[in-house]
Formats: sequence, C-alpha cells, structure tokens
Amino acid sequence: MSRGAPRLDSVDLSLSAAGMHLAELAPLIDGEPLVCGPPQLTATTSGWLIAWPVLSEAGETLILSVAPMAGSEDLRLDLALEGVPSRVSVDSIGLRIGKTSGVLRYLRNGYTSWDGSYFIEPESARGVIDADERAFAGYAMTALVGSEGATAVLGFLRHDRYQSRLRFAFATGPLSIEAETLIDHVAHAGRVTAEPLVLLAGTDVEETLRRWARHVAHSSPLPPRVQSARISGWCSWYSLYNSINEPVLQQHLRAAARFRDRYRVPFEIFQIDDGFTPEMGDWLDVKPQFPRGMAPLLADIRAAGFTPGLWIAPFMIGNRSRLYAEHPDWVVTDRDSGRPLAPMKFYGEFRWHKRSEEYYILDITHPDAEAYIRNVFRVWAREWGCGYFKTDFMYFGSDYGPARARWHGEGLSRMEIWMRMARLIREEIADALWLGCGGPIWAPVGLVDAVRIGRDIGVTWHGHYSAESLLRDQTSRNFANGILWHADPDCILLRDRFHDLTDTEVKSLARFAGLSGGVLMTSDQLDEVPEERRAMFAEFAKDTNTNRCDFPRLGGSPLHHRMSVGHSGQPAVVSEGDPVLIQRVQRPDGAVLINVFNTGDASAERLITWSLASSRNDAVVSPSHEGPAPIRTPEGVKVTVPAHGTCLLVFSGATL
Repeated sequence: MSRGAPRLDSVDLSLSAAGMHLAELAPLIDGEPLVCGPPQLTATTSGWLIAWPVLSEAGETLILSVAPMAGSEDLRLDLALEGVPSRVSVDSIGLRIGKTSGVLRYLRNGYTSWDGSYFIEPESARGVIDADERAFAGYAMTALVGSEGATAVLGFLRHDRYQSRLRFAFATGPLSIEAETLIDHVAHAGRVTAEPLVLLAGTDVEETLRRWARHVAHSSPLPPRVQSARISGWCSWYSLYNSINEPVLQQHLRAAARFRDRYRVPFEIFQIDDGFTPEMGDWLDVKPQFPRGMAPLLADIRAAGFTPGLWIAPFMIGNRSRLYAEHPDWVVTDRDSGRPLAPMKFYGEFRWHKRSEEYYILDITHPDAEAYIRNVFRVWAREWGCGYFKTDFMYFGSDYGPARARWHGEGLSRMEIWMRMARLIREEIADALWLGCGGPIWAPVGLVDAVRIGRDIGVTWHGHYSAESLLRDQTSRNFANGILWHADPDCILLRDRFHDLTDTEVKSLARFAGLSGGVLMTSDQLDEVPEERRAMFAEFAKDTNTNRCDFPRLGGSPLHHRMSVGHSGQPAVVSEGDPVLIQRVQRPDGAVLINVFNTGDASAERLITWSLASSRNDAVVSPSHEGPAPIRTPEGVKVTVPAHGTCLLVFSGATL
C-alpha cells in the first residue's frame, strides 16, 4: 500500500487517506445516531467487517464492510442494516465521521446544475457563513484537501436508485461529515442497504475527482454516452429569450448557416428554447407566432444542414395550462394539505410571457400522465423531427421525499421516480442528443449526452447570473467532462451590446468556455457579432476534439468567506481564493496550452513554471495576451494579466 492510500485503522476503527484522519465512525438511521453496543471487528479475506449491535427490541445489526476495490487501493465502504422488521420503514441510512484532522478545506457539491459547487475552509468560515444552510449540505461526493495538495475524495458510486447527501459541521470543533442515503421509506425484506461509498487518496484535487468519476462510470448500469466530438451550435435563449417567432428564428438560422459556411466549421445544433408553447405542460400546443406549427420549421432547420433542437421542462405544469385544467389529478400533491405542490411561484408581473402563477409537478407515476409525456417526446422526435433535446427544471421530479409529496404510485424513492422520466425520455428520443439542465447531474449517466454544470450565464461580471457563477462551477465540476457526459458551461456571449461586460471580459469568458472542451454554444445573431469575436468563436468550433482541460491548482488556494444575497433573496456564502485561474489544455499534437485568467479587479503577476506546462525551459512559447509581454525565466514564464483579462501561452517543442 502506497503512502497516503486509504486504510482502516483496526485499533480505533478510523479511516485515513492522503494524510487526513477520519475518526469516530458511527452509524446513522433517519439522520440520528443509533443506540448501539460496542462495535465488533472481523477480518475478511479482502478487508474488514465492523458490526454495531443495535440496542432495540428487534436486535438489528448494522454492518460496515471496508475493502479495497478490485484492481486499486481505493476503499469501498458498504453499509447495511440487517434484521429489520418489515413493519419498520427507514427514511435514511448513513455513516457519521465525528471528527476529522488534517482537512484544510472541503468541496461542497450542490445537487442540481444551478446549486453551486465550491470549496469551504472551516477555519476561515467558522461563524461567518452560519446563515447559509446550503454551505453545510452537499450531494454525491466531497473532496477533502490537506496540506501540499493532498486530496481525499469521499463519494457515492450509484446515483440512479437513491439520492445521497453529505452534511458538514464545524461550528464548535473539527470538521465532521455525515454521508447518508435517502431510502425514502422504500419497502425492504429485512435488510436496508446504503449506496456504496468509495474513499480515494491522491496528490491532485482534480485528478482524484476524475478517478471518482471513473468509478461512477464503471458502476453505472449503462455506459456513459460520451460523443467523440464536442457538441456545438446555436440556442435562442440568451439573445431572444421568450420573444421568439418563426420569422426571427429564420433570420438567425440564415445567419448561423452563413457563419458555418464562411468559416467552414462544424456547427451542428440549432436549438429553439422556451417561448413556442403557450403554457408549461401544453407541449403539443404552439403559440400563434408559429402559424405553420413546429414540424415545418424544424424541417427548414434540417434542410439548412443543422440538427434541430427544442426546449422542454417535462416535470413542469402551469396552473393555467390546459393540461392542468383537464387533468388536475396528474400533479403531485402536498401530503398534509392535499393541494398541488408548487416548487415555483410568480405572483408579480414577471411570468415568462405566460399566464401561470404557479408551477406544479407532473406525476410521472400516474399511468395516464406517463402516457401523455411519453407521447410528447414521441411526437417531437418522430413527427416534428427534433434531434436535440434540452430538458430543463428537472429537479422538480426529485426535490421532495414521501414525507412531503404524495405521488400516485406510493413506495418509490424520489430517484426511482425521477429515473422513470429519464428512462422514458431516452426510450422515446432514441439516439437523439440530450442535454440535461437544472436537475440531478450524476444520476442520468448513460442516458444524457451532456449536462449543464452551472447557472445561466448573465450579462454582468458580478452577481449570481454572471461570470462569477460560470467560473465557480465550471472549475469544480470540469473533472467529469468526457468521462460521465459532456459538460455544458452554458452559452458564450459574443455580441457587443445589450450587456454590461467590457470587450476584455467578453473575450476572457469566451476563451475560458471555448477551451473547456465541453459543449460549445452561442445565442447571438452571428451576422451582428464583431468580426474579431466571430473569428475567435470559429477557432473554438474548429477544434472538435474533446481536449482534456484541467485546473491544476483547483482547491489549493487559501480561502476567505463573506456573506451575500442569492438570486432568491436568501443569504448565500461567497468563497474567495486566488482570483487568478490556471486553465490547462493538452492538445493531441502534444502542445500544452496554459490560459492564465485574472478574474480579479486588479492587475496580477504570476509565474507559470515549466513543470506546470510539462515543458523544459527551451520549449517554444507562443503567447496571446493583453498587457505587458511575458518574460522567460529559468523557472518559467512570468506574465502580467490585467483585471478580468487572460494570457494564453502555448508550449510546444521540448517536453519533460
């Protein structure tokens, strides 16, 4: 076993990984510690079994199996409660790590595309972020960072059966972690099993997370759908929003075709976003602005050489929709009040150009509701000719457990319900491309082709719908790109008006997203985009390789925290570290690209060492930059980058 590899200490029953210590292990049932007798340790041929006898009338036993995964030093932890009377239901089962040592910061990974993923440093955050409950709740996995980049990743292997969460606490002492599987009172046959956990150790945050993603891919019932070339194209939302009609879309279609043909670049998708249906839920109805209906328009898109795409929020039903008026029993209701659950409400003036004030959840467990939404996808794919589906607000189907929500089909976990919709979609759209947005990002492995990994891109540098959101979530979720799905950083803004970004900021954000190697989309009318920006976007589009992009300094910067206000008006923590991002891309020709992105508000100087670029000091360095020229030194290349600017260095020739 290599130094720092995960291991179980058989004396005090603690875990160690990458020099960090995870002690005081205790089982949890329904979020509370079990009253147990002393744990009993048994050696097996591959590892250890820890048994906690439960002090109850039934005399259950909770067993934790700890063993290396096949072919690796990574530890797998399997937790199960045995001897449970059938009359006893379980809401959650998990493991508590009561005390950690050596952990400088942890990754708080949100549940959905928009829920945020960022590092928190307990020592500097203590007492500052107490008002933001989300900072203490994560999902799927966490990365623990120790000294000198030492990394431990604790994460669940499966995400399609149950929702799995992590809870963090450090208000009065060392960081503690609770890793729980939400069973949601699903019936059992005397044994309740948590989703398996894996504990990994490494010396690089992103590479260790990448190893976790590979374990998730291997554990998935379906192999990931990872396209050989990046998905690129045009989307209507960030330029036109809801104000769409057939003539204006035809105008943008012609502009997109001229851009593609002039620059001779792959530009595959032409996607119509929200705005063509009158209400959420009435997916087969079309607004008067589309007098021919959607099928002829999508045929025009295909005739122009594009794959036509459409937007849909399959779990959403507006309270003023025809669907709800005719089928009020097709929505999920509140278990206490009996009224429809409404995750989203608009009682003021802004209503997305629709009449609905409340948005309900389609009950996919109702046979007639399932048949309806299945037919919608069938019609869109087979009759209308849609070849690219963007499904949005997918969290509607997995946000509530049985304590709150009453579904037509009882006894299912929230993820079993969500996966019914996901599997239905893939069945009906066949091999069409599918981008999942606003929903669980780890569950649909093998079903979706791409996943949005952050909030909507906005038109300002600061704020929640802005550059800050893109930079935060893209860096911390980039590791899964090309392993589980293609990451979608959202559309690249190229226009030179109707926003509050400077020319430098637009170029920096475009370069950052373009180099990511994930989905490449824009929303602007490409005939109106300045020539320099069109040419830059074309360069990104020409590179169809899903180049490996990484952030070698991810999680390594000391943090400080401040409180802000989220988009919903609730308190939100802001984690701030080194404002300079180092983005690295390894091209197939052997060249290494280093993009030095100064997200701060003041000019910054940085040294890019030769080792960071995997190059010797006699390598050819080709800079593309704003500000003073880079300076070669024996240690590396010194760059000065203006506020919100970038400096791109291409290292070619000599390598280490």
